[in-house]
Amino acid sequence: MKRSYEMNMCKGPLFRQIILFAIPLILSGILQLLFNAADIIVVGRFSGSHALAAVGSTSSLINLLVNLFIGISVGANVLIGRYYGANDRKNVEETLHSAIFTAAVSGIVMIFVGILLARPLLELMGTPDNVLDLAVLYMRIYFIGMPAFMIYNFGAAALRSVGDTKRPLYFLLAAGIVNVLFNLLFVIVFHMGVAGVAIATIISQAISAVLIVLSLQQSEGMLRLEWKKVRPHRDKIVQMMRIGLPAGLQGTIFNISNVLIQSSVNSFGSIVMAGNTSANNIEGFVYTSMNAIYQTSLSFTSQNMGAKQYHRVDRILLICLGVVAVVGITLGGGAYLCGNLLLGIYSSDAQVIAAGLSRLSIVCASYFLCGMMDVLVGSIRGLGYSIMPMIVSLIGACLLRVIWIFTIFQAEHTLFSLYISYPISWLLTAMTHGICYMAVRKKAFGKQSENQI
Repeated sequence: MKRSYEMNMCKGPLFRQIILFAIPLILSGILQLLFNAADIIVVGRFSGSHALAAVGSTSSLINLLVNLFIGISVGANVLIGRYYGANDRKNVEETLHSAIFTAAVSGIVMIFVGILLARPLLELMGTPDNVLDLAVLYMRIYFIGMPAFMIYNFGAAALRSVGDTKRPLYFLLAAGIVNVLFNLLFVIVFHMGVAGVAIATIISQAISAVLIVLSLQQSEGMLRLEWKKVRPHRDKIVQMMRIGLPAGLQGTIFNISNVLIQSSVNSFGSIVMAGNTSANNIEGFVYTSMNAIYQTSLSFTSQNMGAKQYHRVDRILLICLGVVAVVGITLGGGAYLCGNLLLGIYSSDAQVIAAGLSRLSIVCASYFLCGMMDVLVGSIRGLGYSIMPMIVSLIGACLLRVIWIFTIFQAEHTLFSLYISYPISWLLTAMTHGICYMAVRKKAFGKQSENQI
């Protein structure tokens, strides 16, 4: 990799570096979301509300199944960043090749998981009969593309760890354009419905994976991929798992609450399902922008810990908290204020728009709390602690929602009582993460001084 793509996160003005690092990440996340948005908009406009509900009803389940492995890519990001900050070429190379090996194997495993479990899991979620078959079809085709999906995500995590957020953006732009074009071709011209949008997504994911692999193969720095070296280095796998597995388990178990919420939404019928799907997709653009700041705090903290620049770590957290609050308030508030217009892109049905607006009014207005919660998690993980934020998040943001659904929501069976569980859980969990950060920071600095990763 040419040095111009890398960023030294351990020297120079932090605010400027954080913004330069985060902007391509934000744009990359938005482009990745456009894959799904294109699916939803095209299928909603040209295949009807049942097809729209079918595609939307799979999102929380797909996230539930893949988040375990995405969490492990976080471990690769932290580990490579730490070794890169310490200028340790050998360990950077071994971690990279172990990460690509893990990505390929996990992608193949997920093909079988998705195909075999699609129907029973969707039935368990209470997916309505008039939506079920379409949802199963979409999910089974979607999972065929899992190897490409995993390789892209692990490869992009490796590039981010050394400050390269630009090339993943370029690759997603190319793949996103292809995805939109094939969506229109398969759905409008060939009338393939949900199958068409799923196939278009697979093609776009394959393109982004190929591009990221080529960039790693042509690297001129530490991050050079050679296929003959792709194998599992036991110590690197263990360390990636130690850092990433708690993050993956958190994402997986966290999505159980989202699956329960989706099941609760399903109880209101296909119109509310379609509105919830549209609103959730709009929220995704806000969330992915805030999540870029989480990844920024993770990468910057990891590199500075590796370089023993401890005096910068607290400033990284404070700057990231301020940036994510501004991003969340601006984009979340804007999404709510423009809700009717934005929801109208997904569906012209007034009932669907009304159902979507009821979600935006609660979730988007308070979304900045979720961003601040995630940034605190990123900093704690960058310090080398992953189990603690997992436990706090599972209790505060997952268990609380599950209890809420089986108590308060059962007593007051309304969309408001369901959606209000989001901001309450974000606020309580963010406050707890802040206390945890203060408790572990000095201990983490001491451990790193002893060269313990």
